[in-house]
Amino acid sequence: MLKVALVGKPNVGKSTLFNRLTASRKSIVTDIAGTTRDRINGKVLWLNKEFTLIDTGGLTTEELPFKQAIERQVKYAIDESDIILFVVSNKEGVEANDIYISKLLKKYKSKKVLLVANKSENIRHENEKALYSLGFGKPKYIAAEHGVGIGDLLDEVISVNPKQFDQEEKHTSFCIIGRTNVGKSTLMNSILGQERVVTSAIEHTTRDAIDDDFYYNKELFTIIDTAGIRRKGHIKDQVEKYAVKRTEAAISRSDMILLVLDGSQPFNEQDEVIGGLAFKANIPTIIVINKWDQVEKESLTMPHMEKVIRQKFAYLSWSPIVFISALDKKRIHTIFETIKEIKKQLEIKVSTSLLNTVLAKAVINNPAPKHKGGRISISYATQTKSQIPTFVLFVNNPEYLHFTYARYIENQIRLAFGIKYVPITVYYKDKNARIRINE
Repeated sequence: MLKVALVGKPNVGKSTLFNRLTASRKSIVTDIAGTTRDRINGKVLWLNKEFTLIDTGGLTTEELPFKQAIERQVKYAIDESDIILFVVSNKEGVEANDIYISKLLKKYKSKKVLLVANKSENIRHENEKALYSLGFGKPKYIAAEHGVGIGDLLDEVISVNPKQFDQEEKHTSFCIIGRTNVGKSTLMNSILGQERVVTSAIEHTTRDAIDDDFYYNKELFTIIDTAGIRRKGHIKDQVEKYAVKRTEAAISRSDMILLVLDGSQPFNEQDEVIGGLAFKANIPTIIVINKWDQVEKESLTMPHMEKVIRQKFAYLSWSPIVFISALDKKRIHTIFETIKEIKKQLEIKVSTSLLNTVLAKAVINNPAPKHKGGRISISYATQTKSQIPTFVLFVNNPEYLHFTYARYIENQIRLAFGIKYVPITVYYKDKNARIRINE
């Protein structure tokens, strides 16, 4: 797929333009220089043609925090892109940092560079001579915040490169969540085999939700790294508040979740709170115990750790547990082996006749207890189409169902059909209600 990178100094409106073009709010926008540190991918659809847009951190000659790491990320983005949108501020005019960036971009002779003069809502040609002096031809005048000139810019982008716009390939997406400094970004870098995300010992180095496509054993995946989530009382600034919202949005667009825990430290309340986000999402979740190399081990260390996890995260009882070291790239393959098994279980289709036979035996072996003046009776059951295995049971009165019996029925379905590692949903419907079920 065609890739386009946004490059420029801090605060010229790259993230605003990214959000405008991708029709999203994935990239955090503030007046603080250096807010964007990693490269952020998004999809742009224009005239039935789709391409990938990459937002990057601001390049500058000043010694700002994470300067070298940001420069590496920008160079990665340039290397993987077909077109560069060199964004400058028409409001501020051309200055030393713009000249510095222009010299850098001229080294990439194989890349097509379009000069984009942002913040041109009240200014147009006053700085045109200086803009031409950057050496990239006539600038494209836009105002990203107000949407001015965006259509013309997109027309130019899709006409520059004659390469075929690829159809979107089927893929599996998963996000990495966890509290600060558990190794989420290190895990992403280890999986991708490159410094895709800036890492450091400083808490909240990652602010955005960073996603990227990659192949593993010839299968396409999308991985999404997220910012570490602190307790609400510890969220220090506006950037972190945005980061929390983007983590929640990342979960909502994922097929699966990797809940990363630091195996070298005791689990705390915040780990459980973040686990609650995975439970609420009701999608497959793998509990990833990172930094396993730092744990002093005895013969029963791993079983003991699993027991602790099952107690702390009882609401994720169906989640498989894997032990890895992201920094040393050890046991990373176990994540993908588990994903493969999860996908198999998500595709399980149960025939209506077999489902009803299993439930009939379950009721005979363990009749339902009386509850609220009656005893629940299952007349008929069927599986329905859904993202996770979903079953509808028609009963005499759903109010007669005790939660312990609901748990028993769910466990019998799981056991009978090998649904071990994914959440399932069991609905109880009044058999006398006129409700259509789409099988």
